[in-house]
Amino acid sequence: MILQAETFQTRRFESMSCPCEILLDSADAGLAEKALHAARTEAARIESKYSRFLAGSMTSRINHSAGDAVETDEETSDLLDFAGECYEISDGLFDITRRGWNQVRWNRPVIQLPHGFEIDFGGICKEYAADRILKLLRSNTGVSVLVNLGGDIAVEGTRLWSVGIENPSRPGQIARTLSLRRGGVATSGTTKRPGHILNPKNGQPVMGAPLSVTVAAKSCTEAGFWSTLAILKGHRAETFLNAQGLEFWCYRDSRS
Repeated sequence: MILQAETFQTRRFESMSCPCEILLDSADAGLAEKALHAARTEAARIESKYSRFLAGSMTSRINHSAGDAVETDEETSDLLDFAGECYEISDGLFDITRRGWNQVRWNRPVIQLPHGFEIDFGGICKEYAADRILKLLRSNTGVSVLVNLGGDIAVEGTRLWSVGIENPSRPGQIARTLSLRRGGVATSGTTKRPGHILNPKNGQPVMGAPLSVTVAAKSCTEAGFWSTLAILKGHRAETFLNAQGLEFWCYRDSRS
């Protein structure tokens, strides 16, 4: 996604292996600098807590539990509850274990993985971070805020923001412009990292999926789930999203 140029305070940073930015409906540069520090700190906290690649993270602790029960904190419990709901809603397609969430012993706040199982919050974490940062900045600043973490967006306030959906066939070009005041927008796709979205039921890359799916929802976390699930539906993505009554935009290869 590419944000349309307007007059507001913008601050950019890198986190979670992607470019990030915050936009504040304010002329106060000092306020924007404080918001930048808060956003960067919160993004780093979430990444260090839930990255499966970082030793000492909550995810690593669970993954290296060797079948033992692990007690989780409230934040992690909420994420695991959400992951379980996603698994049920998706009929097993959205699975943070990729091997069968239904085989995990989850009795909040205690989780016990079968031997050989791991969890991966990668399909949730960035969108969750956008929502968390939005809530934090709104509380700290009291102004309209837009948070953009690698194209996953969360907004709240009175200002109407203009957001562009990138054309996946022509990077850098805008295919459509959205107007947002509240909620979240997330995009999943198959162009920048071909084959990275796998069907957990067979371990193979999803076939027949759109190049990209953008979904608008009440939060960025919800939008991320629905856009990823639509990709997992492959050639049935548009039919599936229409049945959910969601606002969405799918782009396919015109040659296919």
